[in-house]
Amino acid sequence: MSSQQHRILMWIEDTGNRLPHPATLFMMAALIVLILSQLAEWAGWVVHKTVTTADGGQQEVAVAANGLLDSDGLWWVFSHLVQNFIQFPPLALVLVAMLGIGVAERSGLIAALMTLVVKLTPSRLLTPVVFFVAVMSSMAMDAGYVVLPPLAAALYLAVGRSPLVGIAVSFAGVSAGFSANLLLTALDPLLAGFTQTAAQLADERYLVSATANWWFMIASTLLLTLIGWWVTARYVEPRLAATAVVVPAGLEDERDDADAQRRGLRWAGITVGALLAMVLALILIPGAPLHGMGNRFDRWIEAMVPLILIFFLLPGLAYGVGAGRVRSDKDVAELMAQTMSSLGPYIVLAFFAAQFIAFFKQSNLGEMLAIVGGQFLAQLDMPAMVLIGAFVLVVMLGNLLIGSASAKYAFFAPVFVPMFMQVGISPELTQAAYRVGDSVTNVITPLNPYMVIVLAFVQRYLPQAGVGTLVAMMLPYALVFALAWLLLLFVWMATGMDLGPQGPLWYQP
Repeated sequence: MSSQQHRILMWIEDTGNRLPHPATLFMMAALIVLILSQLAEWAGWVVHKTVTTADGGQQEVAVAANGLLDSDGLWWVFSHLVQNFIQFPPLALVLVAMLGIGVAERSGLIAALMTLVVKLTPSRLLTPVVFFVAVMSSMAMDAGYVVLPPLAAALYLAVGRSPLVGIAVSFAGVSAGFSANLLLTALDPLLAGFTQTAAQLADERYLVSATANWWFMIASTLLLTLIGWWVTARYVEPRLAATAVVVPAGLEDERDDADAQRRGLRWAGITVGALLAMVLALILIPGAPLHGMGNRFDRWIEAMVPLILIFFLLPGLAYGVGAGRVRSDKDVAELMAQTMSSLGPYIVLAFFAAQFIAFFKQSNLGEMLAIVGGQFLAQLDMPAMVLIGAFVLVVMLGNLLIGSASAKYAFFAPVFVPMFMQVGISPELTQAAYRVGDSVTNVITPLNPYMVIVLAFVQRYLPQAGVGTLVAMMLPYALVFALAWLLLLFVWMATGMDLGPQGPLWYQP
């Protein structure tokens, strides 16, 4: 790495560390919205939009700024402060889903599954399997960051390959491929909640399903696994193979013993089979609770968050009982309490994000900016692919300064989702583009809170390693993934195929 590249990385790290906490950023943004809303009302700012009437005709409607610092505006702020937080869509979705996922993670089920899959893999297929397991680990949110790097390093070392390659592959899959998965994860309802809230700035009846990006993310998982395999073989492993490493003595093994793990996995497998049979019956049998249409989507789609809860909670409990980790209802409550405790920072962030979004909507600034921006984009008549590509680039750059995926999207969604709706780009497509841009640069941003943990794993084998070492190691993944994943999105747009169940590409008012 050249001295100039090192200075750039140090500047990015120093600049990012100087930024306030995301919760503080949202509080500041909410205060700015209050001020701007009042200034816009005093200035008499009005924009016009065309709407479709009940009889199919069209009429022009004026939208004016609503000041939030006069008497009525401040009364609205005070009277809705609690309501804004309670009705913040991502909050309840994430808390409910994480109750189940947290139990599966803390009971040992997720770690046992990842360990089993990786250990059964032949040496020549170690890289694609480790990468695939790392991508899939996002179903347990952040568990993969802690479990996979040391495990992958030990496995690569055992077959005579550099342990640094194992860390690089697992970190790339967990972090650069974070949004991708074959299954729905807690990230899907989280982003869908933000997207729906933002879309309703332009269309108050618009709903976004947690399954909206499912098919695209399945294809992304397969593509990234192949691309990650190629990048590792072509760029990463040849470079790291020449790096001398220190093999630490007596690495600790904190996993369950083999008999307990096998018993726990057997119990969890039986539970998953029974759950699948039961849920399929509830979906397919006429008159069953999950059969047919719900308010807007199929009932099973609208019940996806409770299903995520059940499909992680019960197998997690079954594994815990089988492995001897769960012995009473007190243990179950403790696992759930630990999960909720770990979500404390998210809840704090959600409070201020909820106020910012609610102020943005009540002031009409969000809708007005979307109308003006949409009209500007319509006049430019730029192809949708150009707009989506530019948005992905903006998100990639933003990720270097704001590490939290939810924090960034809470900023971006209220502006870009309704703005793109004005030119026919669906909220679901904007969300998919965000997931691409947010994921690929996770491995090179010093603001990724787990980079310190991964760096510690690297330093076990390379004591002199620093942030620059890790960024240089991961940069090939970030660059190639950005190109390949964006190309996949463009190809998907060209086919016209939905991004997932209830996940259209285009928006029609």
